[in-house]
Amino acid sequence: MNKFVSFLSLGLLISPIASADEMRPTGDLGVVIEREAHSVLIMNTTQKTQLARIENLGDLSHASVVFSRDERFAYIFGRDGGLSKIDLLQDEVSHRIIQGGNSIGGAISQDGRIIAVSNYSPPGVKLFSAETLELLADIPASYGDNQLSKTVGLVDAPNHRFVVSLFDAGEIWVIDVNDIANPKIQKFKNIGKQPYDAMISADGRYYIAGLFAEKGLALLDLWHPENGVKRVLENYGKDDEQLPIYKMPHFEGWAMTSDYVFVPAIGRHEVLVVDNRTWQLVKTIPVLGQPVFVMARPDGRQIWVNFALPNNDKVQIIDASSLSVTNTLNPGKAVLHFEFSPRGENVWVAVRDDNQVVVYDTATLSEITRLPADKPNGIFFSARAHKIGM
Repeated sequence: MNKFVSFLSLGLLISPIASADEMRPTGDLGVVIEREAHSVLIMNTTQKTQLARIENLGDLSHASVVFSRDERFAYIFGRDGGLSKIDLLQDEVSHRIIQGGNSIGGAISQDGRIIAVSNYSPPGVKLFSAETLELLADIPASYGDNQLSKTVGLVDAPNHRFVVSLFDAGEIWVIDVNDIANPKIQKFKNIGKQPYDAMISADGRYYIAGLFAEKGLALLDLWHPENGVKRVLENYGKDDEQLPIYKMPHFEGWAMTSDYVFVPAIGRHEVLVVDNRTWQLVKTIPVLGQPVFVMARPDGRQIWVNFALPNNDKVQIIDASSLSVTNTLNPGKAVLHFEFSPRGENVWVAVRDDNQVVVYDTATLSEITRLPADKPNGIFFSARAHKIGM
């Protein structure tokens, strides 16, 4: 007994236990991108408070974020090629590199060991150590007669793979990184003209790329890649007059429920409802503007939609049961992005031109609070660490 007490006493002297107030649970964290200030706010998502501000992170005009599997680190992909690893517990930059000249996004591998970056310049995909940001592989997006393509729509996929689209080449590549010293690439060619963005289904099975220069979508079934890329929605709007496009929709914000995929129609005031088994168009839902993000609450019951100019001060909510718009909200000027709490009781809305993040109760649609932020344009919660393609 005496030895046991002495051991405990020694342990307490060496490692005092932190108080509850000093502890910061990683699952309760998120970041808000401050676009023009080149900074990131670290937030407590339950208390809805700001914990810290990290500055000097470069061009964040198209910034995206992924999280380490332990939720401690946020990896920020800047438009200027900056890759920053932020320690969410120490409120500091752990590592930062400039890996390219023009970057459009990134992903983290299934096991959390590899960070992949999609580049316009130099055209291709680069792979880095998640721990040190050391370069592990450089994969130029070469095609045709020594040509190089901008890369877009980069996501992680099961079995230690990444999937990316080549804008200029009209190709989709599946990159196997099980052997990081020798990545294997499976190339799918002639998938359509100018794939501009893409997403992967929540179960990691379907990779879907949007096409800018022609109608339709390119669909790759990663369970059966031997079947090649399938074209879907080829005839939607085929004979209609092309409207001016004020902002391209973002595929990351596609809503997928148990039955349907909700797709923003390019240049049109509609959300498309697609059967996720047959990939046939079920319905078009009229909305008040050109949709940009079309995002589902985690339970799939609500679909939240924001818009390009001149309707970018509004948000509309679609009921997934009736497939109709049920509510319209006015958060403020220039609504750019949403993020739902992990179980969907709240949604955070970035309102750039009002320098605010607005938090709503998704059941009552009542406003809970407004948080100050300098030109916010992206909101990302650490729960993304445990989701495919996020």
